[in-house]
Amino acid sequence: MQFLSPLNAYGSVVLFLMMIFYIKENKSSKYTLLFGIMCIGSSAYGFLAGTWPFGIIEAVWALFSFDKFRKLYGKSRNDH
Repeated sequence: MQFLSPLNAYGSVVLFLMMIFYIKENKSSKYTLLFGIMCIGSSAYGFLAGTWPFGIIEAVWALFSFDKFRKLYGKSRNDH
């Protein structure tokens, strides 16, 4: 397997962005949403790389993240 194949480059970028958005989650609910989107990207990477358990777990993390965003966004809208 090639060290930096297009698939590995994609996975590296997605996981890097996922980490950044996770670190910034407490600053704004938009980072929670972006984290969830990156989890979908990471899930796709897992399936494309042939590691379906990773793909499934990342899809579940995305669902948790979208639910968290929904709760945070609804709460922040009601505070105004």
